[in-house]
Amino acid sequence: MSSQRVHAALFLVALIYAANYSLAKDVMPHFMTPFGIVTLRVLGASTFFALVKYFVAPHEKITGWADNRRSILCGIFGIGTNQLLFFAGLNYTSPISASLLQTIAPIVVVIASAVLLHERITLPRVLGIGVGAAGAATLILSRDARAAVYPHATLGNIFILANATVFGLYLVMVQPLMRKYHAFTVLARVFLVGAIIAVPFGWREAWHTNYASFPLKIWLEVGYMVVFLTIIAYLLNNWALKYASPALLGVYIYLQPVLAVLIAVALGKDHLSWSKAGQAVLIFLGVWLVSKKTRPAPIPAEMLAE
Repeated sequence: MSSQRVHAALFLVALIYAANYSLAKDVMPHFMTPFGIVTLRVLGASTFFALVKYFVAPHEKITGWADNRRSILCGIFGIGTNQLLFFAGLNYTSPISASLLQTIAPIVVVIASAVLLHERITLPRVLGIGVGAAGAATLILSRDARAAVYPHATLGNIFILANATVFGLYLVMVQPLMRKYHAFTVLARVFLVGAIIAVPFGWREAWHTNYASFPLKIWLEVGYMVVFLTIIAYLLNNWALKYASPALLGVYIYLQPVLAVLIAVALGKDHLSWSKAGQAVLIFLGVWLVSKKTRPAPIPAEMLAE
C-alpha cells in the first residue's frame, strides 16, 4: 500500500474533524442536544457497518477471549465514552479551544504505546509530555473575552481533554485488531458496543427532538456528522491503522486545530487570541517532542494472541 494513500486518508480525516468543530455549533444546543446527536451517530454507523460486514466478511468473527475483550474495550473507549465526552465538551467550549485540546491525543498515544506495546519513552518525549500538559492546563483554566459566550468553558475543556485521552487509548488498543481482522468486522463490533454504551444516555433526547423545525442547512450538518464524521472518518482511520502506527495517526491530529482555526474564523464561529496562540505553541511543541521517531518495538506476541 502506497504511503501517499495512507497520508491522503489521514489528511481527509483531519479535515472532516476540523470542519465539525464549527458545524456542530449550528446544531447544538438549539436544534438538538449533544447526546441526541451522539445517538443518531452511533445508531447510523453501527447499522451501516453491520450491514456492510454482512456482505464483505459474513463468516469472519473476532475469536478468543483476548481479542473479544479488546474489541469491547475499544467500543467503550473509542465509541461510547469518546463521543459522549466530545459532544458534551464541544457544547460548552469554543471550537478553537476544543480543537487545540484534541492535540493532546498523540501524547496519550505515546504513553499508552509504551505501556501496552512496550515502545520506548525517551527524554524528549518526557519533556514533550510535560510541555503539552502545561499548554493544555493553561488552556483549560484560562478565561478570555468570550467568557460570556461560553460560561461553562472550563467544564467543556475538561470533557474535551478526557475525550482526547480515551481516543488516544482507542488508537493504540484497536491497532492489533485492525491488523488481524477485516476492517468492517472490527468496526461492526466496536460500534455495536459503543451503541450499547451511548444510546441509553441520548435516546430520549433524540426521540423528542423537533425534527420538523430543522432547516435544510441543519439537516445537511446532521447528515455530515453521521456520514462523514462517524462512518467515513472511522473507516479511514481504522483502515490506515493497517499500514501506519498509532503515533502517525496521532501526528495527523496535529493538523486538526490548524484547519479548525481557519474554518472557525472564516465562518465567524470563533476568533484566535494571542493567549490561545501561546497555548497552542506549548501544546504543539509537546506533540512534536513526543512524536520524534524512535526505533519501533515489535508488537508482543501476546497482544496478537487469540
